[in-house]
Amino acid sequence: MAFSPSNASVGLQISLLLSFFMAAFAGPFLDSFDYNWGQSNSQILNNGDLLTLSLNKESGSGFVSKKQYVYAKIDMNIKLVAGNSAGTVTAYYLSSQGQYHDEIDFEFLGNLSGDPYILHTNVYCHGQGNREQQFYLWFDPTADFHTYTILWNTQAIFFYVDGIPIREFKNLESSGIPFPSYQPMNIYSSIWDADNWATRGGLVKIDWTQAPFTASYTNFNDNNACVSYYGTITSCNTPNSNLNNNGWLWQTLDYSDQGKLKWVQDSYMIYNYCTDSKRFPQGFPPECYVNNKY
Repeated sequence: MAFSPSNASVGLQISLLLSFFMAAFAGPFLDSFDYNWGQSNSQILNNGDLLTLSLNKESGSGFVSKKQYVYAKIDMNIKLVAGNSAGTVTAYYLSSQGQYHDEIDFEFLGNLSGDPYILHTNVYCHGQGNREQQFYLWFDPTADFHTYTILWNTQAIFFYVDGIPIREFKNLESSGIPFPSYQPMNIYSSIWDADNWATRGGLVKIDWTQAPFTASYTNFNDNNACVSYYGTITSCNTPNSNLNNNGWLWQTLDYSDQGKLKWVQDSYMIYNYCTDSKRFPQGFPPECYVNNKY
């Protein structure tokens, strides 16, 4: 088609219309995250308010935050893969980079239909992990969305499910125990094939006739966070909190939360590295002795 002023006008209108739709459908997920693999298995829906990650025989998928954080309270509502999810793992975590990285993990280990998911948690400090605690949940995490929160502050790392604390990893640097305190971390999430280990030690394999396996995400919230640019903290968002008076950056567990934590650990914990004497025949890691709540 030959160029003419009228064609230019039409082209400009189309360009403006496309820009409008791109802005309208950006939403919090496109504003906050990039795909880091398997983009063809990802979708952003509901005007940008809903994101899905899927796994098929060709590939899994994942995303990574555009921001980096040094201390943060991160909320995400997640609905896990329904039905026979054996062999799949859906991960949601904070991590820095490099051999001596820090990492704070939620991992959801799929299972056969009717059997419960296992919620696997871990903390890496300066490249060293092996601090696993595992739980069953007190609800079906595939039936609806539930809120999974990582609170990483100067006092501790807290794992919450629907506002209920399930794990606390205290800052014990004063006792010589490593704690994530200076390496900026991104938020990651992914779904992948882990049937070599995830379900009963790899005994149960993925049933690919059930693919695609899809996890859904909504209501991402990083309103309470210290954002890092090029390794320097430039801002700490603290709405409705006073940092000098038990704000999120200094938050600990009050008496009520300690009771909830005990309830979860007494009722739903199925593995604790600090009680696995076969794994640590020479003695438990030092934080197990310093902190009797592990």
